[in-house]
Amino acid sequence: MVFDFGYRLRELREQKNMTQVQVAKRLNLSKATISGYENNIKTPSLEVLKHLAILFEVPTDYLLGFENRKMLIIEGLTEHQQEILIKLIYEFKKNKS
Repeated sequence: MVFDFGYRLRELREQKNMTQVQVAKRLNLSKATISGYENNIKTPSLEVLKHLAILFEVPTDYLLGFENRKMLIIEGLTEHQQEILIKLIYEFKKNKS
């Protein structure tokens, strides 16, 4: 299976319920540029790639297709909330085996 950057980008945008215009405004780009990325006509610069990763809360490796695992961003949670999530993840992984 060939990796499709544009499809992944569109998928992330739709998961955030954002339009191409909204993404473009957040990154100070044009809607046509975002459309070009999603249709694999244009390739984002490293700087734009970094900002896309921050906006969609995924690692750049995920955007580029090197990594297919999803990440859970815990930034902004209290220390207690982070501890609870870590314990839950540990329990789910433990029960999986």
